[in-house]
Amino acid sequence: MEKLSRRLTVVGLMATICGLSACASLPENLISAPDVKLRGIQVMGLGFKNQTFLLSFDIHNPNPFALPVSHVRYDVRLDGMRFASGETPSEISVPASGDTEFAISVELDLLSTAPQLLSIVREGARGEIPYELFGELGVDVPFTPAVSYRSGGAIQLN
Repeated sequence: MEKLSRRLTVVGLMATICGLSACASLPENLISAPDVKLRGIQVMGLGFKNQTFLLSFDIHNPNPFALPVSHVRYDVRLDGMRFASGETPSEISVPASGDTEFAISVELDLLSTAPQLLSIVREGARGEIPYELFGELGVDVPFTPAVSYRSGGAIQLN
């Protein structure tokens, strides 16, 4: 009886090891990276100490299944300079092969962080500013790591 129990334990361990090695050999990214674009930057409030901006984004999901987003990590650069970065929880779901929008309110202290960025923001009110956007979307799909994104273009401040 003890031999049978020991054999069953060994068979169970071997099955577990084989299962884990099969998972390890799966492609690293089962999810295609979404296309995330910065649609707009709206000035919500300008004070001497703090400035509030509303960053609007468009997401395109190239996958044949919905993409539930649990959090958004972002880094926005304007004219090569860091403008805003952070992470925010999310409850958006991007439909399969579809699009959705979301917005993030950020509060910055441009005077103390980067005086030259303040002039870029002022110039942006009159014309377009080149931007770079990169970050990660945390997806609410079991055993799936965060999905990275990167894009660039030009944006005008509203």
